[in-house]
Amino acid sequence: MRILNITETYTPFWEFGGPPVKVRALAEGLARKGHPVTVLTADWGLEKRGEVTQEQNSAERSPFGWRRRENNVETIYLPTWLHYRKVSWNPAAKRYCRARVGEFDVAHIFGLYDLLGQAAASACRKRGIPYVVEPIGMFLPMVRNLWLKRMYHRVWGRRMLQGASAVVATSEQEIEELAAGGIPRAKMVMRRNGVEAPETWPEAGSFRKRLGIPGEARFVLFLGRLSSKKSPDLLLRAFAEVKKQWQAVPLRLVFAGPNEGGMRTQLGQLAAQLNVSSDVQFAGPVFGQNKWAAYRDAAVFVLPSQNENFGNTAAEAIASGTPVIVTEQCGIAPLLVNEAGLVVKHEVQDLKEALSRVLADEELRGHLHVGCAKVTLGLGWDGPVQEMECLYSKCVSREASWREIRRVE
Repeated sequence: MRILNITETYTPFWEFGGPPVKVRALAEGLARKGHPVTVLTADWGLEKRGEVTQEQNSAERSPFGWRRRENNVETIYLPTWLHYRKVSWNPAAKRYCRARVGEFDVAHIFGLYDLLGQAAASACRKRGIPYVVEPIGMFLPMVRNLWLKRMYHRVWGRRMLQGASAVVATSEQEIEELAAGGIPRAKMVMRRNGVEAPETWPEAGSFRKRLGIPGEARFVLFLGRLSSKKSPDLLLRAFAEVKKQWQAVPLRLVFAGPNEGGMRTQLGQLAAQLNVSSDVQFAGPVFGQNKWAAYRDAAVFVLPSQNENFGNTAAEAIASGTPVIVTEQCGIAPLLVNEAGLVVKHEVQDLKEALSRVLADEELRGHLHVGCAKVTLGLGWDGPVQEMECLYSKCVSREASWREIRRVE
């Protein structure tokens, strides 16, 4: 099958969080199975990125923008003329769709609230190409510009979802959200995300050394976008409560991730109000080996989101052998509860009690550490890749049957 993936963000732009990781894992997995895969994405500064990192630019010019081939996956980076946060305007998208969409057997659109996805969906509908939509947790508008998101659904989103051959959710929680929003359950398919651990692990203590965290200090890690949706402020308040009880034991709270909407400033001010500024550190965005070093050195990883369709960072922490604490609103919660971590309500008191338990109870930490290895066995990407291969095949076969019926009629 010739497969087209459409995503606003893709490698090497890891600062956008989970989507680039997910799309690459699926695309390269399908390419290894022999399927020609193309990723259509926005250019967020590919040429400039190469100049800053001094990496050799392996991309070449194409009629539609930069073109790069890596691990048997072709990627087209469309020139970005304008952008607002993670939404870009790429005029070459429609030109690419007119010229190339007909070459593919199936398309997979990742995300909502962008212009790339709706352009590809429109082109697929016109040419009778089946497509799959994966909202990646965006279906339920929660933060920022809610009226714009609702307007998007009225103008483009609802039509794009209605025309999809299937809608992919990554947890039971997301399925319920989609069903409540009017998506037929018969159209929904659940497929978990996976995790890809590094081939070699960083040296233990390297992240501590980088941040100057004493060896005797137990540090709590938050890794991800500093976004109101992920509730880093809830974690900070819970940490401050734990700190009051642990005066004699050195504790640190590390926020690692890109700032969003001035959240870092807000957290700094809140830390000062709670009198824990000296115990809170901001590491900024961390990628590659630095990211895995952070997971491995932490005593516990916390993902206190208001809503998370899966929770890739929690899966990565588990793969690193680090116990986790997640809120009930995280889709990964059922996979790890009381095995590799604790699941709590989205409340300060519940999170505080869980933090205290994990930090103080050596036996519990040992149990969760052992459980991390067990849970990790079921979090590889091979299963999700195979599920997508089967789903695409069904979509292509169904479309071929419909075409035959229409031809006979």
